[in-house]
Amino acid sequence: MGNGGSPLDSWSPEQIALGRRWVTTWREAGPRLEAIRHRELRELDAFTAITWLCGPADYREGPRAPRPTSGLVEQQRLFARLRHP
Repeated sequence: MGNGGSPLDSWSPEQIALGRRWVTTWREAGPRLEAIRHRELRELDAFTAITWLCGPADYREGPRAPRPTSGLVEQQRLFARLRHP
């Protein structure tokens, strides 16, 4: 603040106590949550990770579905027309 006061000057003693309790709770929970995260990452298999990152792969629908034609098929069709004028 510009006048040298603390942003907490407007807080009641109860609010300050709740804030301190909140900070303490998260300080204690942080390492436990981090340990859980590390354990889950170690136990994660590659297929599940890919599914989470990319979503389920349904190769019957776009954009993963095969196209009805390919560049090679079109090229062969063009060569056939040029061969038989």
